[in-house]
Amino acid sequence: MTARVPVPLTALLSQALVAFTIESDNEFEHRMPHRTTRHDAGGGLWLVSMAMWFTCMQFVTEEPMPVTELARLARTGTNLDGMRRWGYVLLEPAEGAGRPAGQTIRATRRGQLAQQVWRPLPAEIEDRWRERFGADQFGRLRASLWTLAACAEAELPYCLPILGYGLFSARKAAFPRREPTPGAADPGLPLPVLLARVLLGYAIRFEQHSPISLAICANVLRVLTGAGVRVRDLPLLSGVSKEAIAMAMGILVKADLAAVSPDPGGGRWKIARLTPRGQEARWAYADWAAALDGKSAARFGADPVARLRADLERLDLMRGLEPYPDNWRADVRPPQTLPHYPMVLHRGGFPDGS
Repeated sequence: MTARVPVPLTALLSQALVAFTIESDNEFEHRMPHRTTRHDAGGGLWLVSMAMWFTCMQFVTEEPMPVTELARLARTGTNLDGMRRWGYVLLEPAEGAGRPAGQTIRATRRGQLAQQVWRPLPAEIEDRWRERFGADQFGRLRASLWTLAACAEAELPYCLPILGYGLFSARKAAFPRREPTPGAADPGLPLPVLLARVLLGYAIRFEQHSPISLAICANVLRVLTGAGVRVRDLPLLSGVSKEAIAMAMGILVKADLAAVSPDPGGGRWKIARLTPRGQEARWAYADWAAALDGKSAARFGADPVARLRADLERLDLMRGLEPYPDNWRADVRPPQTLPHYPMVLHRGGFPDGS
């Protein structure tokens, strides 16, 4: 009998973060007048995900702020032009300064309304999780996450950065260095911040040495084979959107790690398969993922890592993902799995690249 391969710790962190984000996004969509391609509530804001709160809207006010100050506070960039187009902020040139560093940013009237809806949501969803999973289990999860988050060697942002060129999270990002403070506690940090910081810490270390991003390896490279997989099946297998799949496949094909061709059996669907180089890259990612717990234990201690894994494995994450009837997710196929790494794109920051 073949031994069961444990789900990588990064995948468990990702799935918890994605589930929390989707539940929060569903609530924001339900409460906030908005627009999507399927819905228009009379000139409401274009719908975006929780990442836009953590990278932008939690910091801006009705008073102009330099965009450089926003980046300093958020510790990462945001989609400034998108947030302007979607109606949340106004970008204006500072007197005597050039663009974009000389711009100021402030919340629009509708952006301020969105802030009122967003602000209580992390605590509200945490209360739901505490009731759903039990106060003791939830408390252990927070404590386990903080043990690892406190050991970060950089000042990390409040959420995963929007994926950059090559769908990297952190390969070229310059997060300010800090002294790790094991054992420190900050009861005010929301659960999604703790999840994101621990996950980003792993992504930073992985992407320092990998020519392929963790987002692509964990979601797309992982489910491809040498024999081939129908392209239409990749979103279902990976848990990320077809738009995110298309971006990832473009990178893999360009790097000669994957190829897309008509079905050799004569089917109507295109087939994506790994090249020999792609198979080697897939094995390298699998080896890294299999060794992750051991490497983490050497860095953080065996007990904290084992507790975190156990806490995450106990979560039945699908229980909170039922959308409201008026949500856009109610019109699409329910997810069969959650991403093994969030695909936070410029397309509004949704965690599955939607």
